[in-house]
Amino acid sequence: MNGPSAGAGSGGEGKLVYQAWKGNNVFFLQGRFIFGPDARSLFVTMFLIIAPVTVFCVFVAKELMNGFSYGLGLPVMVVAVVFTAYDLSLLFLTSGRDPGIIPRNAHPPEPEGFEGNAEVGANQTPPLRLPRVKDVVVNGITVKTKYCDTCMLYRPPRCSHCSICNNCVERFDHHCPWVGQCIGLRNYRFFYMFVFSTTLLCLYVFGFSWVYIIKIRDAEQITIWKAMAKTPASIALVVYTFIAVWFVGGLSVFHLYLMSTNQTTYENFRYRYDQRANPYNRGVVENIKEIFFTPIPASRNDFSARVPQEQGLRPRSTNGFMSPNMGRAVGDIEMGRKPVAWDEPRMAAEIGDLGGLGNLLEDKDGRFRNTSPDLSRDALVVGGLDEQGSSVMNPPRTSWGVEAGR
Repeated sequence: MNGPSAGAGSGGEGKLVYQAWKGNNVFFLQGRFIFGPDARSLFVTMFLIIAPVTVFCVFVAKELMNGFSYGLGLPVMVVAVVFTAYDLSLLFLTSGRDPGIIPRNAHPPEPEGFEGNAEVGANQTPPLRLPRVKDVVVNGITVKTKYCDTCMLYRPPRCSHCSICNNCVERFDHHCPWVGQCIGLRNYRFFYMFVFSTTLLCLYVFGFSWVYIIKIRDAEQITIWKAMAKTPASIALVVYTFIAVWFVGGLSVFHLYLMSTNQTTYENFRYRYDQRANPYNRGVVENIKEIFFTPIPASRNDFSARVPQEQGLRPRSTNGFMSPNMGRAVGDIEMGRKPVAWDEPRMAAEIGDLGGLGNLLEDKDGRFRNTSPDLSRDALVVGGLDEQGSSVMNPPRTSWGVEAGR
């Protein structure tokens, strides 16, 4: 990526940002709509909404139009159609927009100091290591921010890297497979409105299906069981909406609790703020206002813009630079991915064009020669060493941390 405003990796000349995008997203209409890699699940979600409403309109609402006097049955049909259209619009507002993706950096940030415990020779430069975490004070409480090797940046508070979309997302809540998108700072409001409106739609269909059954019973003076047998569509809708309302209704209640305490799903499962201070909790009223009554920040990414070319940049020396995860088991700890050990021969083969790294491997044991003793397997230093132990400058094109975060 060429800069925070671009939000994309360095692409060919004339490419648009969405064409050079390094995440796993799917774009439509030249980057105007952005979806997650599992965007096909939207069709399943739409079917689960449209199919029962269609059955309701054809077999229940249509009959109720004739069952009420003074034309009061018509609004039953109209409300069902309008409310379904509103529900689907919230679904697209949730899934088709930038959830709050933080653009990747083109280079790692400048290291702040030397690695204090590294053993180096007389003519060698001590390796530089970025700190794994940084402390940030939020409302008087210290919060740790972590370095993301994939995006090459320190994640702001409440930000996390989604391993499905392969992006760092502000105020990351979770990745929802039903909407095919991450839920974050810029679409959480619409996500909750979609879930809550789906709950109301289920209750609406459930209630009027029973109304139709009772009208049949009263009109024909039969038992409720015989009335139910006369309208199998109503029975199917009653069972379907009863099951669905436990899912979407329970989700609505759970997220109402999260909003009232200013938590995200990720924070609730990982940090358990009921056992420690929550630095973001400002009271129920202020927490709700923060979700529904504050302006949604503009996207940090202009996906339909041209990828800016790097101009006038000096070649950055990464001699002796060490990522905070070098020499450690690599994985996205926050997303629960299993750590993957460093495969030094494979890494050296992939980046063999960087200043002679292809010559650093010995025959069988896979250890580096001519490096300081603690870097054989515990750390990987960017930049090769010549036979006399002096450092060799790397070519300016580097992309440290991309493999480590995957």
